[in-house]
Amino acid sequence: MSLLLLPALARTAFVRAAQLRDPRRAVARACAALLPLALAACMSTPIPDQTPPLPAQWRNAPADAAAAPAAAPDPRGWWRAFADPRLDALVEQALAANLDAAQARARLRSARLLHEHAGDPLKPELRARTSNPIDPDASASFFVMGLDAVWEMGFFGRSEALERGARSELDSAAAQLRQAQISVAAETAREWVALRDARERERLLDGIRAARAEQLRVQQVRADLRLAARDSVEAPRAALAQAEAALGEPRQRVVAAEQALAVLLGRAEPDPDWRAGGARPALAAAAIERAPADLLRTRPDIAQAQAAVLRAAADLGLARADQYPRLAFGTSIQWSVNVTAHRRTETEGIGVSGPIIDVPLFDWGLRRARAHAKGAELEAAALAYRKTVLAAVAETESALSALEQQRLREDADRRAFDALARSAQMQQVRRGLGLGGDAELAASRIERDQAALELNAARSDRAQAYIALYKALGAAPEQRLGRGEDAAGATAANQAATAPRTARAAGARR
Repeated sequence: MSLLLLPALARTAFVRAAQLRDPRRAVARACAALLPLALAACMSTPIPDQTPPLPAQWRNAPADAAAAPAAAPDPRGWWRAFADPRLDALVEQALAANLDAAQARARLRSARLLHEHAGDPLKPELRARTSNPIDPDASASFFVMGLDAVWEMGFFGRSEALERGARSELDSAAAQLRQAQISVAAETAREWVALRDARERERLLDGIRAARAEQLRVQQVRADLRLAARDSVEAPRAALAQAEAALGEPRQRVVAAEQALAVLLGRAEPDPDWRAGGARPALAAAAIERAPADLLRTRPDIAQAQAAVLRAAADLGLARADQYPRLAFGTSIQWSVNVTAHRRTETEGIGVSGPIIDVPLFDWGLRRARAHAKGAELEAAALAYRKTVLAAVAETESALSALEQQRLREDADRRAFDALARSAQMQQVRRGLGLGGDAELAASRIERDQAALELNAARSDRAQAYIALYKALGAAPEQRLGRGEDAAGATAANQAATAPRTARAAGARR
């Protein structure tokens, strides 16, 4: 209910104080009666502790000094460890033109704008209204115009709750933008590595196909000279067919990687130049110098969990504030015109002003139940935050272990390839001296190329493990939240979207 008078508690206190003969005792009684109301007006909703236990260092980080250099890659540009300028350029283009990142920037602008106006509901408001009431006796009709001004006081934690709610939305939007940037950088690097590895695998499989064809030719010559059975050519022929069939997988992966890169860069078509160039440079050994506590500042899912805790605290603050009176100061002025007589009435310019107090009296305990429910939700959000942090630590530890195991696998595959490469080279020497034939040389080359395939797969898996590690660490370019960066990102996205059309138009003119 809304009353233009003091709350019942305050009114009763002043009436009882006035009945006392001693003024000092009267003032003391009134202050004591109003003290709970004043304290409630200044109450704040505490936020649970958000510091879950974290290990002092990573357990699965490489401990061998020879396996890891002294300096770790810069988390803001971890993909530069591949030493591939084309990859560096692709990541920068994707971060500027990716549509998911553009959506996240737009949501961040929206959240920032609303955060700037978080306290506006507690500022004075002015509204204009009109109505056209009809006199019941049908002898006159009035046109009423009025101005209403209301200024609500943010007592009982309402002001703090509104600020927390807006801040949580802003933090969540910023975390979503960072998540988009991390995903874009990681997916671009992953698809580029897959593209280069598929091209290398296609080259190696084509070499194996050529060696199988040579084996079939030699065996066919031997069969024609009756030095071997006629059906002895069937096994080499089947092996050649299998080698030709194996070429389909890397070719399909090249097309899939190109299309994925085009989507990441906001393009309708892949760039034909992506297929050009040699194999991807080898990834250097990477050290991890970041402590587990750094996850609290870099992982976007942890930031979103923090924002969820802040949002739950804001909801609890509003639920608690709803249990107390809503205090405001209002002013209303209205004018009326007799439409029938085309003249103003005598009641023009009626105004009223005073305090507005909305006191919750009885609602079957609904407000109290809502406050308790929001308290339970805040506790659940705090527990979810702790779980998110622990899950992030576990994911990073697993990524560290996977990276180290892939490094060991790559080292073993490199030793095997080196041995078979030396064997193929010696077979080539023997073939030149007439101590060996074409069949033996082809077989040694096939073994070497198959070992090269295994080494290429190990390098690819290690590169993917490296990307997964820095994605788990929440590593991304330094986030710039200024308005200029948003505008620059939108401009870059538009330019990237129109680049293919411009290139096609230029080609058509030529």
